[in-house]
Amino acid sequence: MWDWLADTGAWVVTSCLIVAGLAGVFLPFLPGHLLIFLAAAAHWWMLGADAGVEWWTLVVLGLLLVGSQVVEYLSGAVGTRWFGGSKWGAAGAVAGGLVGIFFAPFGLLLGPLIGAFLLEWIFAKKKMKPATVSGVGSVIGTVGGLIVKVVIAGVMVVYFFVDVFLIG
Repeated sequence: MWDWLADTGAWVVTSCLIVAGLAGVFLPFLPGHLLIFLAAAAHWWMLGADAGVEWWTLVVLGLLLVGSQVVEYLSGAVGTRWFGGSKWGAAGAVAGGLVGIFFAPFGLLLGPLIGAFLLEWIFAKKKMKPATVSGVGSVIGTVGGLIVKVVIAGVMVVYFFVDVFLIG
């Protein structure tokens, strides 16, 4: 009887962490990918050998977690560079993104836009139109990064369930 209760408790914790993680992909104040990783780690920790989670799954999910963080912080800068921005614009997009976190949700888009625009205009000495194009590129890059983050979260969840039910 206690095994059933332990299994159910483990699945409740795992499910809650996965749902919170998926919400966190869209909500800036929740560390979505980290919660998904913690769901798999907690599941493995609570159920041990019966979890169906292999150690290499935690390694793969950890690498996906790191990849999602890299995408999050660099997507605005990549968009800026893709739209012809300089290194100043890329640095402004990263700095604006970091400042924008504190003014979510609008700051997540406006921060890289304003940061890229200002650094292009002030330090790279670009005229208004090229600096604006660079700022818009940072927004497009940030939105593209959000799409990639959603895909990574989906891959993490699917990978976990495939490991638990099909491989493990």
